[in-house]
Amino acid sequence: MKIEVLGTGCSKCKALEEATKQAVAKSGKFAQIEKVEDIQKIMEYGVMNTPALVIDGKVLSTGKVLSVDAIVEFIKVQ
Repeated sequence: MKIEVLGTGCSKCKALEEATKQAVAKSGKFAQIEKVEDIQKIMEYGVMNTPALVIDGKVLSTGKVLSVDAIVEFIKVQ
């Protein structure tokens, strides 16, 4: 599973990245987490509001910091 956190480095982007790391640990699943800060790559996903969460190429959330539990739920269904 590949999880990408899209964002330019703002505090919300960093918070989503940390919550994602905690969610992966809590889920017990193996996942590669990548922080994407390149504007061109972010735009390729069609994301206009960051931070955004992408799992296996699918944009699941934009413009908000998700809770650890919400991210765990996304991980479970992937």
